[in-house]
Amino acid sequence: MMTMMTFDDLTLRAASPDDAEALAAFAAAAFEHTYGAQNDPDDTLAYLTEAFGPKQQHHELADPDLLTCLAEFDGQLVAYAQIRRGRPPPSCVSEAMPIELKRFYVSHEWQGRGAAQRLMDQAKRTARDWGGTALWLSVWERNPRAIAFYAKAGFVDVGSTYFVIGKDRQDDRVMLVRLPGEG
Repeated sequence: MMTMMTFDDLTLRAASPDDAEALAAFAAAAFEHTYGAQNDPDDTLAYLTEAFGPKQQHHELADPDLLTCLAEFDGQLVAYAQIRRGRPPPSCVSEAMPIELKRFYVSHEWQGRGAAQRLMDQAKRTARDWGGTALWLSVWERNPRAIAFYAKAGFVDVGSTYFVIGKDRQDDRVMLVRLPGEG
């Protein structure tokens, strides 16, 4: 289980159901900031409503196969990651115990300040704690900044999948990093 960790003035902690409303607002704002300008506004709104409402976040926070890690500064949410046990795309992830990095968002103001690397390190630790041999994710092929960050964190491109936002089916790259065992 994840414990509270402080790096300088940034605190990482596991989210609880009490965080659902704040997480929903942060997640929707981060997604819209990252992808809103590149997508049809109706498609974006449909996705935000489906994926980031307080009810959906509460449901996800109660899921034992999903852990949401919050990064906070002075009590304000600045980033979050969701790690999930589940089935990966079968065509490109063949590891015995892969864990998915389902979501990974850092507020615009905190990009480039070390929060992302700290959060990624925690995601990898959580995946290992769950018995994972690899951590995988999907990332929009038109998000070069995220792809570069994941590559810097040790992820390699292993294939493709798709992501649906509203009526638009988009191509995502699947990236994976193998997790070293303990010892």
